[in-house]
Amino acid sequence: MGRSWVEASAEAAAVMERADAFVGDRFGASLSELCFSGPGETLNRTDVSQPAIFAVSVASFAGLCAGWGVSAPEVKLSAAAGLSLGEYTALHLAGVFGFEEGLELVCLRGRAMQDAAEATESGMMAVIGIDEVQAEGIAAEAGAAGASGGGGGVLVAANFNAPGQVVLSGDLEAIGRAETLAGAKGFKTARLPVAGAFHSPLMKPAAERLMRALQGTEMRMPRAPVYCNVTGSPHDPDVGLIRLRLAEQLTAPVRWSDCCSALAGAVSGGVHELAPGKSLAGLFRRIDRSVKVVSHDGPG
Repeated sequence: MGRSWVEASAEAAAVMERADAFVGDRFGASLSELCFSGPGETLNRTDVSQPAIFAVSVASFAGLCAGWGVSAPEVKLSAAAGLSLGEYTALHLAGVFGFEEGLELVCLRGRAMQDAAEATESGMMAVIGIDEVQAEGIAAEAGAAGASGGGGGVLVAANFNAPGQVVLSGDLEAIGRAETLAGAKGFKTARLPVAGAFHSPLMKPAAERLMRALQGTEMRMPRAPVYCNVTGSPHDPDVGLIRLRLAEQLTAPVRWSDCCSALAGAVSGGVHELAPGKSLAGLFRRIDRSVKVVSHDGPG
C-alpha cells in the first residue's frame, strides 16, 4: 500500500518519512514498513490502518501535485470529501489542520475505536439492493427483538454508501437477526471484515475520547468546501462545529451518497480519488455515472 508512489515520487516519499518519524515504533515497526510489507493482521487493525491510510492518501496527493508541476498547498481545490476516515484527509488538504496534527488525531481515533470495538461483540454488515427506509426498518426490528429478549439490541443503519447499498452496524446477535430478516425479504448481505460497530451508539466512548483530542487541536477555516459525512453537505464555517461533527461521525450514519451527489453538482471536470484503492470510484458509478472519477492508487 503506497509503495509505488514512494518509489516514483520524492514528494510522496517525503510525506511517508514524516509519518514514520512522527509515529515512531508505536506499532512495532515503521508505518511505511507496515504499509509496504505488513503483516496483514497488524495493518488491518483499525488503530494501525487509520494512520496508514491517512499517510498514504496524503503522500499520493503530494506525488500527484508534483506530477502536475505544483506543490500541494498551491493546488486550487474546488471541494473535497472523504468517507469516514477519509474526511480527515479532505480536511487536511483543505488546510484545516497540519499533517502531523491530522496524523495524531487519526492515531487516537483508531485506538479509541479499537478499544470500543473490543468492549462489545459487534460488527457491520452490508445489505445490497435496499433503500434507507427498508434498512432502518430491518435494523429497528432486529434491534427490538434483541432488546425484548435480553440479547444484543443495538443495531442501526450506519453507512448510506450508494443507492441500493446500506451498511448496518451493531451487536453481533442483532446483526445475525438482521441477516435472517434481510434474506427473507430477498436482499443480499455481506459481513464486513471490521473490528466492531463503527458509526453506531457503541462508539460513544470513542467519540468522547476523540472530542477531547479535537478540542486540543488547532484548526483553521477550510480553503475549499469540505463535505461532512454527518450532514451530507459542506462543513459549517466554524471550527467548533467541525470538531463537533467529527466526534458525531463516530456514532452517526455516514451519508456518503448524499456527499457525492452534492459534490457532483459543485465541481466540473471530474473527481480525483487518492490512494489507496479504487473503491470510491465504484461507489460513484452507482451514485452518478455522469461524473468522471480518476483513481490514483499508483502514479501514472
